[in-house]
Amino acid sequence: MKNLRIAQVAPLWTRIPPTTYGGIELLMKLHIDELVARGHDVTLFASGDCFTSGKLHPVCELNLTELCERGEAYCFEYYASAAMAEVLARAGDFDVIHYHLSTAWLPLAAATSTPGLFTMHTSPHVDDEFVFRRWPQVAVNGISRSQMHASGTRLGRQFPVVYNGCDFGAYDPRFERGEYLAFLGRMSPEKNPLDAIRVARAVDMPIVLAGQPQNAKEQAYFSEQIQPLIDGEMVRWIGPVNHPQKNELLRHAAALLFPIQWDEPFGLVMIEAMACGTPVVAHRRGSVEEVIDDGVTGFHSGVIDALADLVPAALKLDRRQVRARAEARFSYQAMVDAYLEIYRGLQR
Repeated sequence: MKNLRIAQVAPLWTRIPPTTYGGIELLMKLHIDELVARGHDVTLFASGDCFTSGKLHPVCELNLTELCERGEAYCFEYYASAAMAEVLARAGDFDVIHYHLSTAWLPLAAATSTPGLFTMHTSPHVDDEFVFRRWPQVAVNGISRSQMHASGTRLGRQFPVVYNGCDFGAYDPRFERGEYLAFLGRMSPEKNPLDAIRVARAVDMPIVLAGQPQNAKEQAYFSEQIQPLIDGEMVRWIGPVNHPQKNELLRHAAALLFPIQWDEPFGLVMIEAMACGTPVVAHRRGSVEEVIDDGVTGFHSGVIDALADLVPAALKLDRRQVRARAEARFSYQAMVDAYLEIYRGLQR
């Protein structure tokens, strides 16, 4: 099979690779590096502070998070539109264009004959379905079956699913049981660190929280609901973590708590914990049932109050098997294989 010329269009909010928070950007780094290693010609449309083994086409000088913090940018739409304008101006240079922007920009992708693929990193809503219906010639994929099921049913359309992948070689597994529970995610009601603390209390284990609020609403939640419970002993908060810190947090944890209160499209942190050999105890919403092999890599329940009852069983799981099963299902190489299959299908 011939090598492909592939454009990758980044969300622009965070540099690639990310320093702390940035799941999409981490996945793009792994994806692009593997494509280049396999001989494909990849051009990344992103902010100028990104590092990539492909060719970088800078859309703006810095990632938008930093630009906005400096007061040098205000509205995302201008920069996303610039990314679309620049990749479409070069559309003839590529065999396929892979968009990681919102599908609000899908109508523009329909204006070129170069095949395009939009990956849905969020849950689709009525506006997404409007553009899916109106421009069906632009391919769309999901990252879990649960994420795309309702839209697929309403539209009578099958959306391919590509599970997110993980670089298992970047995590140091620990096969001895840890002494604390871990929570890693935004400090938000949807991610639900409050119930993670309650579960830890119910099983009389310390918990270490990592992550931070991302906006004013989440800051208020954190200040009012979470901060008063942090005592530095049974409840610790270590803030945002970089990769080495994340690795240490997860590998030394007895289990990861994932008590989400929304329909998570995927939940990359679950497989990052599994890469460390750490089982996951989760609320059964969104993709949880697809990601966790119940009784092998963790446990899930449809009732948050029941999660504490699952912790003792999770602590008895074989941590070697946790990692092995997760690696068999969620390697980044398998993710790249699946995307290449879609790309080649678009060439026909």
